[in-house]
Amino acid sequence: MPVLLDVSGQASYTDFIAVVSARSDRQVEAITDNVSSVMRARGCQLIGREGTGNGRWALLDFGDVIVHVFYHPVREFYDIESLWIDAPRVTVQVPPEATLSQSDVLYDTL
Repeated sequence: MPVLLDVSGQASYTDFIAVVSARSDRQVEAITDNVSSVMRARGCQLIGREGTGNGRWALLDFGDVIVHVFYHPVREFYDIESLWIDAPRVTVQVPPEATLSQSDVLYDTL
């Protein structure tokens, strides 16, 4: 499930951190590319891009918003949401077909 954290009262480098999961390495890259395209179309400039190319994790820095795209088992392993446990969660509308249900989790290891 995607998470949007309001860290504006806790971090000096950004206002929001988004964390999303992908079901495969290819999907990590596809989501990363799509987020970049959509944000660019909305007038947001990409300041930095890290971790792309390996399909496990990508970080997109748009200044006010940082987006982490994780291969799902890697997201569970690092659990960065717990680093911001006190940050308010912003409600995000997600279509049912875009969510990962427990029955979809067929991953063995990192």
